[in-house]
Amino acid sequence: MENLVMYNQLSSYYSRKKVFVTGHTGFKGSWLVACLHHFGAEVKGYALVPEYKNGLFDLLQPLQACETIIADVRNKATLQKEITAFQPDHIFHLAAQPLVRRSYKIPAETFEINAVGTANLLESVCFLPKKCSVIVITTDKVYQNKEHHILYKEEDPLGGFDPYSASKACAELIVSSFRNSFFSLSEYHVHQKAIASARAGNVIGGGDWNDDRIIPDIIRSLQREKTIEVRNPNAIRPWQHVLEPTAGYLLLGKLLSDEPQKFSKAYNFGPLPEDHLMVKQLVENAIKYWGRGNWKDCADKSQPHEAGLLKLDISLARKELAWTPRLNAQEAIRWAIDWYKHPRDQQTNFTFRQITEYFGL
Repeated sequence: MENLVMYNQLSSYYSRKKVFVTGHTGFKGSWLVACLHHFGAEVKGYALVPEYKNGLFDLLQPLQACETIIADVRNKATLQKEITAFQPDHIFHLAAQPLVRRSYKIPAETFEINAVGTANLLESVCFLPKKCSVIVITTDKVYQNKEHHILYKEEDPLGGFDPYSASKACAELIVSSFRNSFFSLSEYHVHQKAIASARAGNVIGGGDWNDDRIIPDIIRSLQREKTIEVRNPNAIRPWQHVLEPTAGYLLLGKLLSDEPQKFSKAYNFGPLPEDHLMVKQLVENAIKYWGRGNWKDCADKSQPHEAGLLKLDISLARKELAWTPRLNAQEAIRWAIDWYKHPRDQQTNFTFRQITEYFGL
């Protein structure tokens, strides 16, 4: 009953709301747009051309789920023009260079996109002459990760070993700076802008074909009947299905609009403590749900550093937002694999079936 109440609240709230989404052509952005479309929102997306074919964004195009602007968040003038023209009620900022290993190849560009792009977005919001709630999506990797068996909380020190993680930590500092400098909570009645940040764990689900992501790597190998090569089989991550943080973002957006002075802060979105799994556990379960396959350890010490252990504490989101994961790790993996098992011409309908089922759990 509680889940049905939340579904009805979100559906009623977002119906006809104007929502601006950066990064909507990516994996997480496409799922967010699908949910907003399902709830009846008017969506405008701002992003680069998708990097791969057959992803969720392409599948959604026949539905005309949103207006699409193909542009770069580093282009401040264009970004400001499109936001001002749309006059959104909500902004979800997901545009990013999202890959750790790629950040070693293009470190400066990673900082430009993830840090300067965030500053460009928030500066654009300064010129918006209406009430607006903004959620900046960062990552679980913003913390100064000492790779101990602790659950990182929102107040823990920010850091970042690799350029991707550090650039997202910079984005968090930019959010804090703009909140203090331009959108102070004490002056909300004047500017009417509320900003929160969301730090999600490792997200899995259908429609992701990025390189150097575990589920796409698994699926490509399984489809070709090749052995899955696993770089870091013993690494532990906060795995979660993409609908988990997406629901959290939407819930936070509503609450941020309702009570801006209470919810303008950072929140972690991740699994329950027992659902932080090793990579090899995820791979073995994916093989089980696919029905066949095998894997091998391909650890290479010459490869760039990737954290071996990362866990999130989600108690703040559970307490203040009344948000909690609905799928355990096994279910999240099964939901992801089930999506890829469907033929392409059925994947759009299956996406919305998963959205309906998730919010009805």
